[in-house]
Amino acid sequence: MATFTLLVLVCVAYVVLLFGVAFAADRAARRGRGAWLRSPLVYTLSLSIYCTAWTFYGAVGFAARSGLEYVTIYLGPTLVMIGWWWTLRKMVRVGRSQRITSVADMISSRYGKSNTLAVCVTILAVIGATPYIALQLQSVTLSFAAFTPAGPSLQARSEQSIAIYVALGLTLFTILFGTRNLDANERHHGVVIAIALEAVVKLFALLAVGVFVVWGLEGGIAQTLARIDASPIAEFTVTPSRWTALTLLSATAFLCLPRMFQVMVVENEDESHLRTAAWAFPLYLMLISLFVVPIAAVGLDLMPAGTNPDLFVLKLPLLAGQDGLAILSFLGGFSSATSMVIVAAIALSTMVSNHIVMPIWLRATGGAAMMSGDVRHVALLARRLSIGAVVFLGYLYFRMSGGGTALAAIGLIAFAGVAQFLPALMGGLVWRGATRLGALAGLSVGFAFWLYCLLLPSFGAGVILPVRVMEAGLFGQSWLRPYAMFWTGGMDPLVHAVMWSMLLNCAAFCAVSLFTFPRPVERLQGAQFVNVFDHSQRPGSWTGGLGQSEDLLIMSQRILGAAEAQELFARAARRQGLSGYLPEPSPEFLEFLERRLSGSVGAATAHAMVSQIVGRATVSVEDLLAVADETAQIMEYSNRLEAKSTEQARTARQLRVVNEKLTQLSVQKDGFLSQVSHELRTPMTSIRAFSEILLGGDLTPEQLQKYASIIHAESLRLTRLLDDLLDLSVLESGQVVLNVQSGTLAQVLDRAISGAVGGAAGSLNIRRDAASEAVLLQTDIDRLAQVFINLIANARKYCDAAHPVLDIRAERDSTTLTVDFVDNGTGIPIEDEALIFEKFSRLGETRAPGAGLGLAICREIMHRLGGSVAYLPGQGGAAFRVTLPLAPLEPGGGNDLVTKGGLRSVR
Repeated sequence: MATFTLLVLVCVAYVVLLFGVAFAADRAARRGRGAWLRSPLVYTLSLSIYCTAWTFYGAVGFAARSGLEYVTIYLGPTLVMIGWWWTLRKMVRVGRSQRITSVADMISSRYGKSNTLAVCVTILAVIGATPYIALQLQSVTLSFAAFTPAGPSLQARSEQSIAIYVALGLTLFTILFGTRNLDANERHHGVVIAIALEAVVKLFALLAVGVFVVWGLEGGIAQTLARIDASPIAEFTVTPSRWTALTLLSATAFLCLPRMFQVMVVENEDESHLRTAAWAFPLYLMLISLFVVPIAAVGLDLMPAGTNPDLFVLKLPLLAGQDGLAILSFLGGFSSATSMVIVAAIALSTMVSNHIVMPIWLRATGGAAMMSGDVRHVALLARRLSIGAVVFLGYLYFRMSGGGTALAAIGLIAFAGVAQFLPALMGGLVWRGATRLGALAGLSVGFAFWLYCLLLPSFGAGVILPVRVMEAGLFGQSWLRPYAMFWTGGMDPLVHAVMWSMLLNCAAFCAVSLFTFPRPVERLQGAQFVNVFDHSQRPGSWTGGLGQSEDLLIMSQRILGAAEAQELFARAARRQGLSGYLPEPSPEFLEFLERRLSGSVGAATAHAMVSQIVGRATVSVEDLLAVADETAQIMEYSNRLEAKSTEQARTARQLRVVNEKLTQLSVQKDGFLSQVSHELRTPMTSIRAFSEILLGGDLTPEQLQKYASIIHAESLRLTRLLDDLLDLSVLESGQVVLNVQSGTLAQVLDRAISGAVGGAAGSLNIRRDAASEAVLLQTDIDRLAQVFINLIANARKYCDAAHPVLDIRAERDSTTLTVDFVDNGTGIPIEDEALIFEKFSRLGETRAPGAGLGLAICREIMHRLGGSVAYLPGQGGAAFRVTLPLAPLEPGGGNDLVTKGGLRSVR
């Protein structure tokens, strides 16, 4: 078996190799000979920083404990790379155009370059990364311990000793590796190429172990598949809620993890590299997960009961006596852990230094740009101390949690923590209305629920959260239990925490953003982020004056160091064609200088320091922002007033339309009353006059017959008018009983035509389609015929064509029958179309007599029959459509009116 000393020597040799490769890459990049460093393949391999010790060791343990759930950890990033390629491209474009150095810088820059928000994101990122650092320490510790078996007590003490040594070693290596160059804004070619090399090592190691397990231990694919079918892995069932939550969680973490943001956005050389990574990185994930299930199944069968499944990748080669393969496997896991710690520590230390330490130090020293002392040394010290603090927090979590939690479980806790950045990050890229206060509210609420529902309970009951809180809830409220918030007990703890933290995070972010007004800087940044492809050429230019170069050099020397700053200024002067070492403070030079300084002290601090020297105006930046705030508020208030004015104008127009219609109805009502009185008076006058003649006597038989006929006709005319008035009143009141009968549409139309035109059929040419009229109806035939009679009679009376023609067309579908009545006249004027169904209106009142009740009665009848009658404009002549349901009509209505045989009687 390989000795502990041999492992240490292998690790040291491997670290020296990485350092040598990184040093050579940096040197080649500085000399301009490292074109291969900027290839899409190197960029794709650098994304493998996602595959940490969790992937190398924990995926096998995950599969052994939960079956195919481990696939979700690879599925999420795959979906992002393939389906969200446009979003990744937008993030990279924003990073390049805004000179972004970290995920905290991205979020704070979007919301008005708010350092408060940057501090919040930085603190939350450190807390969220702590479990993940602990995961790497645990994986390396367990892998070391796998080579040094001992008793339980000695094993525990050995693991704790190994953990502290590993933590110290990683801290030292990361300080040497990650803080040799202060500028975080320039590409870390050495770091990227080292990660690419480690990506190849861990992929080769895992594939080698997989090939050995399948063909060396099992004898082939068929035997391995049989082993999988017989193992407990085949019996695991997939829970849809947990599967969905894990997939979304891994996709979110892929976008929000500080180390992923560092390699995916900050280290990106060319947007086109994303096209290659969109297919190559999913392929890498597929290869690295290819043998997870076989290793887990064989390990469950061959390893002794109680063996940690996370160590199957190491234990199986050791069990078979393959020490070389075991060391290679150990090296793959060591690569996974060290690369993650290095990049995460670099990213987090940059965030801590730029957004917390440097602003505090500058404020404590008076805030002057040209202060005494070396800012470079302060920034370097801050980053080195931050690296140590980050790794120490990981070790502390490892100690407090006992180091016994499964690697996958620890990783998922970290994923859920950094996922809280997603609403503020993605919302800022697509929603211009998102505000700084909304982002702060969402982050605060989401992280509070993540801490309470997932991170603190992960230490165990009674370690941080008291047992009574875990069992009875906060303040004794059962609905505030960490694993059963708002009475949602019985859920998986991870799904429960992710659901509530993300839901409330998004809700707070959206709600506060909707109810707060963004500052002008936020609105400007929002426009540049959301429309980055339209505003990504370059940021706003500086305007510097003469005589400021020396002040800028003094400030730069404090930050970059004397030699580096003087060389930078001398090169700029030579490019401008000047002798000496002081260039003119042109906009191009000032932009370059700010970008160079932002990598050391952060974009916000660098911007403030440069502006303090070149922006010596009588009006301060704060004053200008105050004026801009007031102007923006006035403009917003003006826009609101304009919107209200427009709404009031629209309401006024609607009121005018309604008023005009009411005026027309009033005129129609007056005309109706006049017409009704005329229609009543005319027959009554005739009846009275001719009755008096009959009473006078001395009339011939012919005269008696004539005058009696006139009296009879006028009586019928008066009866029809009264019938119409009574019919309309009864229909509108709903006191009607329908007489449901069966009949065909053709029979109803025959009856209607006979009743409407009578002996004057020749005056109107009626065209019909007999085939379409063969429809059986079960409705009130009498009432329907009454509607048809009215429409046909209107066509006969009002069609003004030289040769009047009426087309009757019937169509049906599965549920409805429509009958159109279209004549060839001039139709109804547009201004009268809205009133033709009103009971106070008349069609062509100057051409034909009538009280104007026919169409109003038709509308009420069709309403009672479950259908409708409507006017069809644009048909050439007058056109009406009758719509009737084909379903049998159910009799209903009141008992005041009974229809029998076409005669109406009132009870």
